[in-house]
Amino acid sequence: MATITFKGNPVKTSGTLPAKGTKAPSFSLVKSDLSTFSLADAAGKNVILNIFPSLDTSVCAASVRKFNELAAGKTDTLVLAISKDLPFAHNRFCSTEGIRNVITLSGFRDQDFGKSYGVDMTDGPLAGLYSRCVVVIDKNGIVKYTEQVPEIAQEPDYEKALAAL
Repeated sequence: MATITFKGNPVKTSGTLPAKGTKAPSFSLVKSDLSTFSLADAAGKNVILNIFPSLDTSVCAASVRKFNELAAGKTDTLVLAISKDLPFAHNRFCSTEGIRNVITLSGFRDQDFGKSYGVDMTDGPLAGLYSRCVVVIDKNGIVKYTEQVPEIAQEPDYEKALAAL
């Protein structure tokens, strides 16, 4: 379990992020077209998991925009923007914002992702949503970098995540 903060108040998560050097846990989440996407679908590519509470917050939206910009032109890398927002909200956000270099995924059907990645917030006003994290997985499915952002209202360290590629 990790302890982070939301506006300075402590919040606990359901576990800890996967350890660097370990095989990334598999998952199956819902794309904006309601089809499923699993980690196996990303085989042979580097993967950045941008995990966050909701697109309806400014910091979460900013992280998706920033990773969209940074991923442009990286043909060997997939950026997966993961929250519990409904796929319809993901689709609306990406259409409105012109997001084309990110695959949005919803955990609304799958309770295993939050548990296996340790990102479910277990208390506080956002309990039940994912905490803000970044996990970088290499082409062989090995975790290369993790960041559990200590304050939910803070953006992740984009440069460190990209340097892990």
